[in-house]
Amino acid sequence: MAELLQEYATAVVGPDDTTYIVRSYGAERLDGTWIGWLEFHPTDLSKPTLRTEQETSQPNRTAVEYWATGLEPVYFEGAFERAT
Repeated sequence: MAELLQEYATAVVGPDDTTYIVRSYGAERLDGTWIGWLEFHPTDLSKPTLRTEQETSQPNRTAVEYWATGLEPVYFEGAFERAT
């Protein structure tokens, strides 16, 4: 089951000027390791939420949370492109 790791203060603006709130999520795999990804939630609710594929694989929840805290705004721009 997906768990919200962090919601970021930095938003991303899409090519159509829609603003997206950036959130990182993680989920535990059957082997106990964790994966993480980003979701972009539009402030215009008529637009779809965008999601990247797996962005990271970590040995445990603590490690995936640490990954989430280290992301910078420039990373969000690239992840947004991967999600679209």
